[in-house]
Amino acid sequence: MTSPPGRSSKPLSSTALRQLVSDLAGKIDRLEQEVEQLRLDNSNLRRDNQALKDEIARLKHLPPRPPFKPSGMEKATEPRPTGSGRRPGRGAKRDRVTREVTLQVEVPPGSRFKGYKTVVQRDLILTAEVVRYKRERWVTPEGQTIIAPLPVGVTGGYGPGVRRFCLALHTQGQVTTERLTDLLNGIGLSISKREVVRLLTTDLELFEQEDRAVLQTGLTSSPYITVDDTGARHARRPGVTTQIGGERFCVFRTGRSKSRLNFLSLLRGDCEDYVVNEAALDYLRRQPVEAAVVARLTKLQGQVFRSDLDWLEHLARCSINIFDRPLLQTLNEAATWGAIRHHGLMDNTVVVSDDAGQFRIAQHALCWIHAERHLQKLMPASPKQAKAVELVRETIWCFYRGLKLWKQSPAPGAEASFRRQFNRIFGQRTGYKELDELLARLARRKNELLRVLARPEIPLHTNASENDLRAWVIKRKVSGGTMSVDGRVARDVMLGLSKTCRKLRLSFFTYLGDRLGLNPGQPKIPPLAILVARAT
Repeated sequence: MTSPPGRSSKPLSSTALRQLVSDLAGKIDRLEQEVEQLRLDNSNLRRDNQALKDEIARLKHLPPRPPFKPSGMEKATEPRPTGSGRRPGRGAKRDRVTREVTLQVEVPPGSRFKGYKTVVQRDLILTAEVVRYKRERWVTPEGQTIIAPLPVGVTGGYGPGVRRFCLALHTQGQVTTERLTDLLNGIGLSISKREVVRLLTTDLELFEQEDRAVLQTGLTSSPYITVDDTGARHARRPGVTTQIGGERFCVFRTGRSKSRLNFLSLLRGDCEDYVVNEAALDYLRRQPVEAAVVARLTKLQGQVFRSDLDWLEHLARCSINIFDRPLLQTLNEAATWGAIRHHGLMDNTVVVSDDAGQFRIAQHALCWIHAERHLQKLMPASPKQAKAVELVRETIWCFYRGLKLWKQSPAPGAEASFRRQFNRIFGQRTGYKELDELLARLARRKNELLRVLARPEIPLHTNASENDLRAWVIKRKVSGGTMSVDGRVARDVMLGLSKTCRKLRLSFFTYLGDRLGLNPGQPKIPPLAILVARAT
């Protein structure tokens, strides 16, 4: 057989073949290095681009965006769905039929009746109802004027149905007061923006009391709370909104400071007292406070101080310098924590939070998502460093997946194995200085990251708090800040009750109607605090 013209049929020698394979392997290595270098260059360009965006946002007085993407660890470690893939508890809801109509048809004689073919139509009727009450006026022989009373529940110029409509759309629907005013006027209800604001912010004492009771019950009965905070504006000044929530409740509180004292004051609830007890003294001994100060405060053990003035007077009598602000803040924190424990709150409750220092109280657990997020902030300068970061992230994800599986069905005896794996992962040294320092820092938080081994019922992350805060952030972006105290309280209270109803699988619209007396023929929804206690 002859070979085609222009081609050589002579096979390559072993030396030439080895040389060819060696050249190809070298080219592949060079291409891989070039790809890694391009990835690093792309990362640096993204960082520079983000820095320019942050500078533009600063000049425009806008908040900068975070320079890293959300962690994918939680989603990537979810077990794959089996079966049909439908999420549990997501079945179709049955609508409550409000009216039934039977449609008849003419049929030939001798036809047989075969039942009904049912069709359900869903509709919504919005109409304005304006009622004029003509109240009789009489004058008695003695000259006294008697006027017929209004029906129960009729106060002011707008009924409870309008209030429920405004509260539901403004809280859940994120509708601004301007659009809400236009909507109501378009339906046929003459109302001003000022009246809409009044309906949203006044006469909410009933809801405020229920919101406070929800927080009290949640702190008493819940095995854990997840907490987070975000920026806020009130009366044209910057502030902070703190979210405190559990599996069945959620509350928001807006204030000026995000200090630990502020957080402890929120946990104290409506109480304003200071208590010196064993819990307060234990808290104080863990702080950098002189032993002489602790000894003087020990003389006040067992006393309850009802106000700030009373508390400061007793501190001054104990020869404690109340003008030393750092010392005074530490003493206030200790006495506030003593009041929390005095009222039976936070008895065995675990606080799950990110790495914010103000939340590190009592039994504290660290969010794994926030801990792993620090790895994304590293800026490797070489392909070797980038590879080291990737390998560490993969091992942490595998460890996290194992924790999640164990948490679903805790098996005794596995805690020691998890602790050994933790020591191997966070005790390794890669030669990348910043990565090794980060691993060492996370290793020092071992007890907080592995708190779940002693308390399997607590979550591994604070995603629930971030989801709850997202509604508050959207409200802030849509409506801006608040100006009056009533507006600030109304926003926190109604958003908190809305989230609590959602966690309890209650309709917020039905809840509003029940509390405003609009559902007389339906079973009354129990106080939310009772439902929170039952659920936990």
